[in-house]
Amino acid sequence: MRSTFFSRSRRWIGASALAVIIGLSGGATFFVATSHNATAEDANVAAKVQQAAQISAPTITAPVSFADLVDAVKPAVVSIVVQATGPADDASDGGSFNNGIPDLPDDNPLKHFFDQFRNRGQQAPHPHKYMAAGSGFAISADGYFVTNNHVVKDATKVTVQFSNGDEKPATIVGTDEKTDLAVVKVDGLTNQPFVKLADTAPRVGDWVMAVGNPFGLGGTVTAGIVSALNRDIGGASDDSYMQIDAAVNSGNSGGPDFNLKGEVVGVNTAIFSPNGGSVGIAFAIPASTVKQITTDLIKNGSVTRGFLGVGIQDVTRDIADSVGLKEAKGAVVTEATKDSPADKAGIKSGDIITAVDGDQIDDARALSRTIGGKAPGTTVQVTIWRDGASQTLSVKLDTLKATSGNDNKTQPKQDDTTPAPVQSSVGLTLVPNSGGDGVLIQAIDQDSVAASKGFAVGDTILEVDNKAVNTPKAFQTAIDAVKSSGRSTALIKAQRDGQSRFIGLPLSDK
Repeated sequence: MRSTFFSRSRRWIGASALAVIIGLSGGATFFVATSHNATAEDANVAAKVQQAAQISAPTITAPVSFADLVDAVKPAVVSIVVQATGPADDASDGGSFNNGIPDLPDDNPLKHFFDQFRNRGQQAPHPHKYMAAGSGFAISADGYFVTNNHVVKDATKVTVQFSNGDEKPATIVGTDEKTDLAVVKVDGLTNQPFVKLADTAPRVGDWVMAVGNPFGLGGTVTAGIVSALNRDIGGASDDSYMQIDAAVNSGNSGGPDFNLKGEVVGVNTAIFSPNGGSVGIAFAIPASTVKQITTDLIKNGSVTRGFLGVGIQDVTRDIADSVGLKEAKGAVVTEATKDSPADKAGIKSGDIITAVDGDQIDDARALSRTIGGKAPGTTVQVTIWRDGASQTLSVKLDTLKATSGNDNKTQPKQDDTTPAPVQSSVGLTLVPNSGGDGVLIQAIDQDSVAASKGFAVGDTILEVDNKAVNTPKAFQTAIDAVKSSGRSTALIKAQRDGQSRFIGLPLSDK
């Protein structure tokens, strides 16, 4: 279970437990071990296996010092100090007091005692002003600086502090909550040292150097390597994050990560931590995303994204088997929004989008990033898998609009009359959905494959093999038809809490 915590100067992901796997080796060469009781012939075979399995690692010379790199890039890195107004419970990094009454941890024995006096006889607390700080860096000689959206969000005043100690006021050019990026501008600059965003993505294992303002200690330098790429850390963004092990702490938000050429390969935005401090797992927005978003922010003050109008999910191996797709890649369309570009182009629920403009789509996030990176009004060629064959549809994209997050459909209300339940051959006991389409799962055989695939009591099954089912009998007939066709997996469209999803259900006797 993971939860995300935000503050003005930091953003971290907490965890209740952390599993660590440590690998040991005596050097750069790895080999296959052989038996101590091997015969001469066996030893000869083992030697050949060892030779085939041996890994020859290149000789790598690490930099003796990062000092020259620090000297080169440090003038472009700044601290971003903001004054903002927030609700009374918008806590800063330290503890806070309410009329002299301390905020204590929940497990403190005095917490209940103090809470009974808090706000006694007072009106609701008013918003308060506070100061916070993050990091940023210059991307142009005329004073454009990149930072995180969560650093400057709701700021009433922004100040840029330079490495030489100077301070200058800045204005917010634009922010993008989806990627957590922002651009601020310091007027009057004409020769500001700036850095370049890298054109090439780093590889796992490459050196990175982070420079920022952790805990208000501006100009702090830490180093590490790229630990992983294409990380999904949840939240609103569909972007893949770069994971690094350089120490990143509160206040590093918005700061750059440099490669050994002095190019920015990422912008720090989150850390994974059980306690809010660095444990060597930090996440950065890739330079390719930063370049695209900051260009839009400087040009338009906001970011416009292409809109296709589909609900999507990843293709699992079971789903791929159920529709005859060789690879478990693509994005399954759960719903096509009425009158959306996808709907107008003929895309429908159950289609699997495998490519856009000839570029392969591996999963749902890849589709979101690809469409979001297209300009509204662009016509794209969307390749779909339907009825066992590929076809390509032309779709003119619209503009993605911000949503409140409350646009999900709600489950229809059930009336008081419940028809007799019917047990299916796949371990699901079903009743008609008297309040809407589909059939309801009333019970599940916990030893069945259906239970292992995540079906739950209360789920609504809408379709089997892309055919609507509104009675338990229709459900069983559809399952039998899939078996008769020679397929071993049925594609099930289910709904829970108003959200539709597809599940590949391997067929068995239960």
